[in-house]
Amino acid sequence: MQLKTDNEQITCTESDIYNSVLNLDNNYILDLGCGAGRHSFDLALGGENRVVLGLEVDEVQHQKNLEEETPDNLTFGLGGAQNIPADDNTFDVVMMFKSLHHVPLGLMSVAMSEVHRVLKPGGFAYISEPVFDGNFNEVLQIFHNEERVREAAFEAVKTAVEMNDFTSLNQIFFNTYGHYANFDEFEKYVINATYRDGRPSSDILAKTKAKFEEYMQDDGAHFLSPNRVDLLQKNEA
Repeated sequence: MQLKTDNEQITCTESDIYNSVLNLDNNYILDLGCGAGRHSFDLALGGENRVVLGLEVDEVQHQKNLEEETPDNLTFGLGGAQNIPADDNTFDVVMMFKSLHHVPLGLMSVAMSEVHRVLKPGGFAYISEPVFDGNFNEVLQIFHNEERVREAAFEAVKTAVEMNDFTSLNQIFFNTYGHYANFDEFEKYVINATYRDGRPSSDILAKTKAKFEEYMQDDGAHFLSPNRVDLLQKNEA
């Protein structure tokens, strides 16, 4: 298993990846750490006979999710990866989209144990994490350096495989494309995200804006972000 790769990567959407490696129809799916639920909606509406639970630990974001109009096969709940409010052997698939590295450092292995617990035997874990590289990361790390937690998330996944809780079926590396019309939009959706701790100082904010402006074109700032997916299967007891 690799933390990152130097090989050339395709640029695509996250859904392009999970739809290429998993058949999600006729499954009970947990979107763990669902944030605003974008992937939860896509999963619920993207196939046949799917039931989706989106769990979010942030109470502010969870309340916003509850106010959304949702399809009948999508439910939102409050809960964290380190203590998933579900019975053993409940889900066919657990999906984590850029959320494992947000679990507290000392609890990432607990989170992987919880993913193992709530998956049915033979069920799949789809763990998608950002790689600490790329031009978007050059901007992000000025005010929020995630190198340590991203490495810890990878180690938690690797350890779960080494402990024989899971079999590693595949690793996929790919780029996602991002666009922001201006720095105000970046500040609103990235810097002010509810999971961030506090506001950057005025000096750090100025340095962030200066780096962001290096990527501005007539139609806004364009970014590529490298990502890694670890596709795991729960081993039979």
